[in-house]
Amino acid sequence: MQEGQPKAIELKDYQVPPYLIDSTELHVEINEDVTVVTTTLSVRKNPDAIAGVSDLVLNGAAELVNKSIAIDGQELGSNEYGRESDCLTLYNVPATFTLRTQVEIKPQDNTALEGLYKSGDMFCTQCEAEGFRNITWYLDRPDVMSKYRTTINAEKKRYPILLSNGNDIARGEDGERHWVTWEDPFMKPAYLFALVAGDLQHVDDTFVTMSGREVKLQIFTESHNIDKVDYAMLALKNSMQWDEQAYGREYDLDIFMIVAVESFNMGAMENKGLN
Repeated sequence: MQEGQPKAIELKDYQVPPYLIDSTELHVEINEDVTVVTTTLSVRKNPDAIAGVSDLVLNGAAELVNKSIAIDGQELGSNEYGRESDCLTLYNVPATFTLRTQVEIKPQDNTALEGLYKSGDMFCTQCEAEGFRNITWYLDRPDVMSKYRTTINAEKKRYPILLSNGNDIARGEDGERHWVTWEDPFMKPAYLFALVAGDLQHVDDTFVTMSGREVKLQIFTESHNIDKVDYAMLALKNSMQWDEQAYGREYDLDIFMIVAVESFNMGAMENKGLN
């Protein structure tokens, strides 16, 4: 294998995660210099894991600047955890606990375009396959599923649109800033997380599911492209109907959103509720 090449991951080496995350709460405060990410995790020991493991190893990135680490409200001392460039090890954790971390990141300097980064005048994410670890400390693997609640806080003039996975459950203003809270009540892995903050226009429509629920549909794009989204909206509605007819698969959230912008670094992603 050439130096710098990614290491192959063999199925025979797979081990179940020693811990699981039942719920994930994110508070993302976007600023022009640094972004502050406060994460609260409900963690429990995996009953199927190897006995005797008491350390929790979280994935992260060298660029994460630690501001706070606390378990069940108690700030950890430097002897209670270890930091390496790409992981954070919490020593001798309980079987069930609440972990709260706060980190600073600089999406404006994120040239790898993995995790949260600034593209043009907007912030967006690319978390597939292992980009979420660039946002916060986490068990960034597809077999760790969690429910997400995300609050985004940003300057309302520059970033009037704040989007994430799930349903919009709360919003408010605080001076020149505003915030929106999104909740996805269905379990998903970290690579399906998405966040967008920017100045975008949108076209709205609705889709009535096979059980009679009305789902709000929104497509966001730059203002000069807003007249080009009608076909995309029709394709979306036809696709949702086909999922029901072919597989009996009914959409489970109250809203489905698409962001289509020129500066995005990927063709598309299958993020839950926000593509």
